[in-house]
Amino acid sequence: MDKYSILKKYFGYPSFREGQELMIDSILNGQDVLGIMPTGAGKSICYQVPALLLPGITIVISPLISLMKDQVQSLNQAGIHAAYINSSLTESQISKALRLAAAGQYKIIYAAPERLETYEFMQFAYQAEISMLTVDEAHCISQWGQDFRPSYLKIVQFVRRLEKRPVISAFTATATEKVKEDILCVLGLLNPRTLVTGFDRKNLYFAVETPAKKDIYTMRYIKEHEAESGIIYCSTRKNVDKLYEKLAAAGVLAAKYHAGLGNEERRQNQEDFIYDKKPVMVATNAFGMGIDKSNVRYVIHYNMPQSLENYYQEAGRAGRDGEPSECILLYSAQDVVVSRFLLDSKEPNDEQTREEAAQVRERDEERLRAMTRYCQTTDCLRGYILRYFGENGQLRCENCRNCTREYEETDITKEAQKIISCILEVRQRYGINVTAGMLAGESRAKLREYGVSQYEAFGSLKEYKENEIKAMIQVLLAEGLLLMTADRYSLLKVLSGADEVMQGNRQVIWKKAKQNPQQAASEKKTDKNSLRRSDLLNSKGLELFERLRALRMEIAREKSVPPYVIFSDKTLVDMCVKAPFEKQEMMKVTGVGENKYEWYGERFLKVIFEFSGGEREKYYFGETDPVQPRSEYVQQGTARAKKADFYLTKDQAERFPYAERYLAAEIAEQLNELRDEQTTKKTSGAELFRRMQAEEYAGEKRINGIWKKYVTNKGQEAGLFIGMRSSRTGKEYEDIYYGEKAQRMIVEHMIKM
Repeated sequence: MDKYSILKKYFGYPSFREGQELMIDSILNGQDVLGIMPTGAGKSICYQVPALLLPGITIVISPLISLMKDQVQSLNQAGIHAAYINSSLTESQISKALRLAAAGQYKIIYAAPERLETYEFMQFAYQAEISMLTVDEAHCISQWGQDFRPSYLKIVQFVRRLEKRPVISAFTATATEKVKEDILCVLGLLNPRTLVTGFDRKNLYFAVETPAKKDIYTMRYIKEHEAESGIIYCSTRKNVDKLYEKLAAAGVLAAKYHAGLGNEERRQNQEDFIYDKKPVMVATNAFGMGIDKSNVRYVIHYNMPQSLENYYQEAGRAGRDGEPSECILLYSAQDVVVSRFLLDSKEPNDEQTREEAAQVRERDEERLRAMTRYCQTTDCLRGYILRYFGENGQLRCENCRNCTREYEETDITKEAQKIISCILEVRQRYGINVTAGMLAGESRAKLREYGVSQYEAFGSLKEYKENEIKAMIQVLLAEGLLLMTADRYSLLKVLSGADEVMQGNRQVIWKKAKQNPQQAASEKKTDKNSLRRSDLLNSKGLELFERLRALRMEIAREKSVPPYVIFSDKTLVDMCVKAPFEKQEMMKVTGVGENKYEWYGERFLKVIFEFSGGEREKYYFGETDPVQPRSEYVQQGTARAKKADFYLTKDQAERFPYAERYLAAEIAEQLNELRDEQTTKKTSGAELFRRMQAEEYAGEKRINGIWKKYVTNKGQEAGLFIGMRSSRTGKEYEDIYYGEKAQRMIVEHMIKM
């Protein structure tokens, strides 16, 4: 059986997603790999498929019990024998699982990193044939990562003790360049194939809101989306308990999760959420890693997280099935104070030197500053996130709150001068709250205690509300004119650039949203790109969809597994679109493999046949299959054919116009001109550069906070070189050019015989 047969038989997919085949082929060739792929991109397929083709056992190191249980349930439902080894099992259960694994009963074993150093597990490892060791959530091995777990260092010791070193594969969804380098180094990957498919989750809508009452906003949002499942993250247990009580009192079917609850209560609440008994989960960040619930339609952050790494990982639990979903962060200035308090309360790592601890603290502070800037920016939110992770984020994505919100620009240069003068007058001794209150001329007790009324700046901006002054101060912070200190008091300091403002040589613009931010969720722009697949079903299609969902829930209860383990919503929608009457037709539905058909297929066919009365009927809008992107289909007579990934025929390749040098985007443009646009997808400059990275011809690294591309010695030999180019604004910067030798190498690679 080959990789394509396994993909269809066990997982029900007709083709691999971007990057999966590259990872799989590298593993099968005996090469270590590191895959940095966004949540929902199919990382697990990258190691599960080769695990079934390799001769021995694959051990998957996973950080959480819930993640292991979820993965093993899904594999067993697909007909793949797998097991997990962790503290939730008794010693006799662990012994039995290891005995069966050694006898060849299981192809994949999930284990907690702590398990690797136990005597029984090492005895199993010595006698078993281990073909691959997979490190899931690989960022946990880096002390620069947001979830550093010292127990992950046991993986390195475990590999060294094995008589024969297996292939090592590592995967994560979020990793900055520093974390990526740490993973490669600490795990000791040998000549690894590295793949970064990008961090963009196009199906996610991002928004930052600043409601006066967060609980009222949250309650209204949940009521407006009561048919949907969502997660609400709070920064403290206290906030979780308070919000949960309000939701429960309002009749919302919600569960809660934090470290202060007992093990059994946490387990039961998590199951209620996963099984859709309680579709809303209110939790701290202790909840979520490894929760593969595919139909989470929204994630609300009630408080600002401490880093963009944490935020993107938690927000990424929405829309794992590829359906449009919403990620909303409710921001207030108090969130920064709470986050800094949590950083101050962070337990030091005994294994770190004083210098390392100071570096980690500075890293945490910089992450907090970057997170705060995200909450305050008026630029594209998606672009901000992508640039943070080292990608070239577009200026406008048209699928975030900032891109769909209308702004009005106000010149606040004079106001900025008064703010700067105030901070200098009080000798930079106060934070944002005292400064804003003083400028507004407030007379509350704390301000009287500080005696702020004696200063000339007192009341100099009394025509503004205090919140408006705070917003102006945030503009000055974002412009790099002011700085908030990293200590617990967060004092405002004036930076050198403020001199230009004071001298009238620099203008300060405040972009204010025109509409009431409380109306944001209901008034955001919608278009065909934000429609969910179920939205594309007509009225009868939606009725059939609900009947299939009811059957799925019935089977899930019978099997004691989450509904999405049976079939995802995406698969159910595809059933409605294809409306199969027999096995051959059902096997063409995405997500239906042979084993799942044998177990459940006939029951779903029966519901479809009874619903339709045996008559062929169309259950969706439009002319093409809405489950697949429309651009991937072309008409060939009356049939629809999926476009192939980019390739050239030999005749097409011979027409490529070679030049002295090209940029990657220019090569892609020339290649796309040569292809058959009716049958072949486009390629892109970004895709070409990712290929160069994967083949170690070129790469990117962060220098003084700026991402710069570089060419390796191997790349120079292949004809790549660094040159200067100009942006639209006339600013010069370095980029990679491809000489004729490199162009010929790329074109030759694209030829399909």
